[in-house]
Amino acid sequence: MKFKTLKLLTGTTAALLLAANVAAAETPKRGGTLNFVVGSKIPSMDGHMEGTFGMIHPIRPFYSTLIRVNPANPSSTTDFVCDVCSSFSSSDDGKTHTFMIRNDIKFHDGTPLTAADVKATYDKLVFPPKGILSLRKKFFSMVDTITTPDNYTLVMKLKYPSPTFIPSVAMPFNFIYSKKDLDTHGYKWHQKNVNGTGAFQFVEYQPGSHVSGKRYDGYHHEGKPYLDGYKAISAPKMAVRLQAIRGDRAGIEFRGFPPKARDDLVKALGDKITVQEGDWNCSLLVTPNHKVKPFDDARVRRALTLAVDRWGGSKALSKIAIVKTVAGVVFPTHPLAANKEELTKIPGFWTDIKKSRAEAKRLLKEAGQSNLSFTLLNRAVDQPYRILGVWLIDQWRQIGVKVTQNAVPTGPWVDSLRKKKDYQVAIDANCQSIVNPIVDVSKYLGSASNNYAQYMDQPMEDMHAKMSRSGDPAEQRAIMRKFETRLYGEEAHIIPTLWWYKINPHRSYVKGWKIAPSHYLNQHLDQVWLDK
Repeated sequence: MKFKTLKLLTGTTAALLLAANVAAAETPKRGGTLNFVVGSKIPSMDGHMEGTFGMIHPIRPFYSTLIRVNPANPSSTTDFVCDVCSSFSSSDDGKTHTFMIRNDIKFHDGTPLTAADVKATYDKLVFPPKGILSLRKKFFSMVDTITTPDNYTLVMKLKYPSPTFIPSVAMPFNFIYSKKDLDTHGYKWHQKNVNGTGAFQFVEYQPGSHVSGKRYDGYHHEGKPYLDGYKAISAPKMAVRLQAIRGDRAGIEFRGFPPKARDDLVKALGDKITVQEGDWNCSLLVTPNHKVKPFDDARVRRALTLAVDRWGGSKALSKIAIVKTVAGVVFPTHPLAANKEELTKIPGFWTDIKKSRAEAKRLLKEAGQSNLSFTLLNRAVDQPYRILGVWLIDQWRQIGVKVTQNAVPTGPWVDSLRKKKDYQVAIDANCQSIVNPIVDVSKYLGSASNNYAQYMDQPMEDMHAKMSRSGDPAEQRAIMRKFETRLYGEEAHIIPTLWWYKINPHRSYVKGWKIAPSHYLNQHLDQVWLDK
């Protein structure tokens, strides 16, 4: 079976393209320490179980992956290059993938890396034992076996060919771990400890303050990294992050700022600030807990989505928050995404908000919930979580629903979603790395480990399985529309808000880093250098 590749082209301004061309012609300078700010705390240091920028930004530079998105072309959905491999190939039937592992790599503790380490890593990712969370396990549901014919060859055989497999392997969370560490210390050791093969060695982690790393002289990509080291400074408040860049205590924040913050920095610093921006593979969601009444009732969930004016909200919120685009379940500019005509057929995306809210009130009355009130669990991160939380509360107020917001730090927020499941309704997000829609929407499957709504919907499971096996983009698109309509409209299992928009103003001396459609990509930092 042959698969056509759906290629996404992310546009940028002519000025940014010109700046990129100029940067490409510059000779990188060696030395210096990159200071950057991070707007979230670290729930754990294990990439296999985490899905937050709060972990990936400070910890990713310590690790390597099997393959990765080309650092020079991070917006591509098809341009992948080896990291710890020297080459990789696929069989004609798309079911056997062979990776030749480099024989010149050592972990930071001096242990040589072999195919056994890569196998142990993927066994943990794909076939985790009971009690071990692999957040993206569902992404690898097509994998049948993982073998090592020799010390430097890894073979993954699939149950069926899938166009989502290679992009899933390239995800930046797939840190390569030492088999010795896993065997000696267990599968939870990496939650609090670091031993990788990345461009930087771990120096220290002071919770609530910073993570620092120093250049790894034995790094396997010759001539890199350029930096002597980096310091990831914890700064949950946006005002603190902005002041750090404005006062040159930090050169960049890799996640993103809202438009006004960008404009203020440019006005204050002129050509000392460079701006990169583009669409973001991230959408903010409302997750009703289906095991808590009355959110087990689809009428109540549909009422909550019908109350939200996404079209009007986009115009106002895009001026003050890192959100912008009204779209469905797929990254807005991807060929599998719904167009506006298709989208506006789904309840919650109607353009007539009066009609929507009238229907919402009718559904609440029918469900006996005209006086509904609940607590909204949220993450204590201003952008965009708390801002959208306040907005949503006002939207629901207009159909007579009273909501109280409970914003807590990232750790307790994650704990409530994953373990305690003690919330009524929660703010969540579907933030992915490489734009890979069929994999990206797996979060909405009740069987997925990163789905926290506590439902099981077999028709959606079946639709997703069919999409995963299909090599026909037209068929994939048709199934995706049914999947989207059931998720957002018929069942309202998840309530969408808006897709994010990425704006990265940074000190102009920070070179070599290119924006991607995700704040998870291009964070290994081996290509970054300081022009000062």
